[in-house]
Amino acid sequence: MSVGAQLSVTDLRRAARHPVDYPVIAEHQVHGDLKLHVVNLSAHGFMVDGANDLSRGDRVIIRLPEVGRIEAYVIWTRDERAGFQFERIIRLDDFVRIIEALQPNPRLRRAR
Repeated sequence: MSVGAQLSVTDLRRAARHPVDYPVIAEHQVHGDLKLHVVNLSAHGFMVDGANDLSRGDRVIIRLPEVGRIEAYVIWTRDERAGFQFERIIRLDDFVRIIEALQPNPRLRRAR
């Protein structure tokens, strides 16, 4: 029986990503609180910069608007960037509200 993150092997990189500028404090079991900067977000995961202390398979918990605390696993790292997969997919209605709260450019927000 394997131990650790059960990472998805399906290619979700084609999922629509939305640019955001969102500083977050992630909870990490070994490193404690980590300051990360979320630069894009999809319903399946997110990408950060400033992820020097993270490795593939690491688990973090972050807090997002609308959904609160959500767990994510590191899928890839490169230089100071890292890509994460949420432990669950965010529902579409919640995701739309998250993007509306985080979108740095009001012209990119969806019209109501």
